[in-house]
Amino acid sequence: MKGFDYKAYTVGIVCAIEFEMSAVRFMLDKEHSRLPRTPGDSNLYVLGELSGHNVVLASLPGSQGKSAAAAVANDMARTFPSIELRLMVGVGGGVPSAKNDIRLGDVVVSMPDGQHGGVVQYDLAKNTDNGIILKGFLWPPPEILRSAVVMMRSDHRLSQSKIPDFVSAMLEKSDDIRDSYQRPMDPDELFQSEYHHFPRQATCQVCDKSRLVSRQHRKPIPRIHYGLVASGDQVIRSASNAAEIDGRVVGDILCFEMEAAGIATKSSCIAIRGISDYADSHKNEAWQYYAAAVAAGCAKELLSYVSLPQPSISTETHGRHRSASSAGSSLATKSIFRGQGVQNIGPGNISVGRDMNIGK
Repeated sequence: MKGFDYKAYTVGIVCAIEFEMSAVRFMLDKEHSRLPRTPGDSNLYVLGELSGHNVVLASLPGSQGKSAAAAVANDMARTFPSIELRLMVGVGGGVPSAKNDIRLGDVVVSMPDGQHGGVVQYDLAKNTDNGIILKGFLWPPPEILRSAVVMMRSDHRLSQSKIPDFVSAMLEKSDDIRDSYQRPMDPDELFQSEYHHFPRQATCQVCDKSRLVSRQHRKPIPRIHYGLVASGDQVIRSASNAAEIDGRVVGDILCFEMEAAGIATKSSCIAIRGISDYADSHKNEAWQYYAAAVAAGCAKELLSYVSLPQPSISTETHGRHRSASSAGSSLATKSIFRGQGVQNIGPGNISVGRDMNIGK
């Protein structure tokens, strides 16, 4: 059975690190055969089906930051010309507040807030008489994804997110996946912002527990938060630094990460980040894999609300079809032809050129 061609893929997902990409890979409803590498593209891709969409997965080549993410996304766009939706999926450092009860294992989805479109590049700023002001423009998520977020958020007021179910199904695929990505036993501890981690200790075992922030008990079920994601090349390991950056922004920063701004500078995208730490000196790696899993589960659920017109597939490469269960989870797809200019070439026949949409 032959696979799809390059034009058949409409969703591109970029991850910073292999374990983040693998989490999305393990969420796929079906994995497709790989296509030959195209000249000038150094990315290697995982191809497959996720919630009724043909998706392309790529990870950064061992380097992190905005520039690396931009390079991967640009090469992906050249190789897969039909990509219409772009997602940056992985882990991030949460910013809890009295307003936003963010916990480890929660998810943040970038959405417009204040003057910002969803992703804020916090290391691009200028000094003025009124202090440091962020500058530059980053694209907000595309309208179809913003509409999907609104509908998903509304549904979650009535019923629980599907993330726990998706993660549970993923963990059943192998013992290795279960051992790596299951919810950790390590405690979810938030220390006061002015209290720093005990030096030269890998964990917080000897940190002063009297400096923990008192929080109400919450069921261990991931919650999704919607708002601003701060993106920059600096790893934030100080709550005071995070607060300083937050003070420059009109709107609430919910988490920090290092890559989404590289994509949002040129293309409309959405960032989905599982919270693996609190962007402070107490940061460790215990929650990273589970946070990647819940972010991947959120991406899968979000895409189930979106239906895109699938590109035509050549007769040689149409051997794979969407499963009924995946197709049923998304909206009905319109029949759409794309072109510019219409020419009647005979009874019942029509010729369509470039860049015109005709739907029924």
